[in-house]
Amino acid sequence: MNHDLERYRAPQNFCIQAADTVGKKGQPENKLAREQWLIDHSPELDALQNLFYADARRGLLLILQGMDTSGKDGTIRRVFHDVNPLGIRVHAFKSPSEEELSHDYLWRIHHAMPKKGEIVIFNRSHYEDVLITHVRGWIDEAEMNRRLRQINDFERMAVENNIVVIKMFLHISKDEQRERLQKRLDNTEKHWKFNLSDLEDRRLWDDFQKQYEYVITATNTDYAPWYIVPADSKSTRNVIVMQILLSHLRSLDMAYPKVDSSNWPKIVE
Repeated sequence: MNHDLERYRAPQNFCIQAADTVGKKGQPENKLAREQWLIDHSPELDALQNLFYADARRGLLLILQGMDTSGKDGTIRRVFHDVNPLGIRVHAFKSPSEEELSHDYLWRIHHAMPKKGEIVIFNRSHYEDVLITHVRGWIDEAEMNRRLRQINDFERMAVENNIVVIKMFLHISKDEQRERLQKRLDNTEKHWKFNLSDLEDRRLWDDFQKQYEYVITATNTDYAPWYIVPADSKSTRNVIVMQILLSHLRSLDMAYPKVDSSNWPKIVE
């Protein structure tokens, strides 16, 4: 990992109130410069994804978590804008179906995990099963802690089976969330994005913040680290996500498969 990016790595005792939501220090100075940075580095991400796909010895799981309006959809749309979609898969986890509820909570996660050579992005994830479920009182503390232990074991198993796991918390301030929710209400083209449950979750803001702090601390492991990505600025958020992803991909020992072409026929007209 690039040393400059270590500042985004969640500390062992994560304090959410002390975490920056702006994050512009050390980044391109304005929105135009940040967009240019993304344009300049998108070809490298595309090339690394192509190499990752061809190498086919690992899968990569990118988990995006965050409060409503923190920009999970927008991050995926911009960061992966110029990447070949054949090697990328996005899985958005909504409320579990009747079939999913008839199994353990990790059953649907197993089905969505990346295969070798594939990058999978979770828009929300198994962490919903220890976040909203506990904040809403659907599971008690004992069950929550059992699940946190199981999640650590699950992610360890994934890593030991050559899945790179990168977890990002898109950290937005309460004031910025209010502005983004208001824009959804003011713009008829964004009404479809608004849900009354967004306001219910906002009323529980402090409870969710406390729960995120607890969950991130409990699951911030060396093999599956959490990164705290400031998300008040959309362009800064996107740059940081791409920087972390590029750094991880650069660090992998990857190579195109060697092919014996000595006996290949010549192409004739």
